[in-house]
Amino acid sequence: MAIRIHSGEAAMVERERSRAGVTGRRADGDDKPAAAFVIFVVDDDVSVRNSLRRLISSVGFAVEVFPSARAFLETPRPAVPGCLVLDVRLPGLSGLDLQRELAATDAELPIIFLTGHGDIPMSVRAMKAGAVEFLTKPFREQELLDAIRSAIERDRTMRAERQERTELRRRYASLTPRERDVLAGIIAGLLNKQIAGELGTSEATVKEQRGHLMAKMQAGSVAELVRFAARLGIAPPGGGKVVGADG
Repeated sequence: MAIRIHSGEAAMVERERSRAGVTGRRADGDDKPAAAFVIFVVDDDVSVRNSLRRLISSVGFAVEVFPSARAFLETPRPAVPGCLVLDVRLPGLSGLDLQRELAATDAELPIIFLTGHGDIPMSVRAMKAGAVEFLTKPFREQELLDAIRSAIERDRTMRAERQERTELRRRYASLTPRERDVLAGIIAGLLNKQIAGELGTSEATVKEQRGHLMAKMQAGSVAELVRFAARLGIAPPGGGKVVGADG
């Protein structure tokens, strides 16, 4: 199936180029800027791959195309936001197989499924597994471009969240075992005096350790510290008893 940009959609293309941060330059020309996003296309039909490459690059996005899921998996991907435009029916690994493999390896990447043979159960499975969109060929170019923009925003959000979790884990790893115990008491809602009693130490010592852990976690308030702990998956211990927060 060939995908064409219709003559009445020139304004749409220019608008999408502007949104992508490309103005006055050809996306596929020699003077193109460094790509802020990359769109991966996996389809075994060479005409579809070429049509999708032309459409997506025309609005300012870098595009990488692959004839199979295996070829995609074997190619290193740049560490920039993007998404995967994926045909459901592929030789070897299917699109749904690739979706499962990416999920199993924690290689999160928003997926837009394309199919010429889609049915409702297939669409439901894909969407439940986290797909951004499921488009049936032939589809309107604007539908795909809208889905790509939505997928990129999702990927940017996921990347920011992963980066925050990585930084929080680094900060948490810098705490001493006793500072982690004090943290557990704080998120349980205990006062310094209560934490000291549970740990068999003085209130002054707890206060000092509390100051150290707040600085190491870069928390400006108890509320922010509790939010950081929640992001790390550290829950208040049951019954208010202070325990080590090693999880």
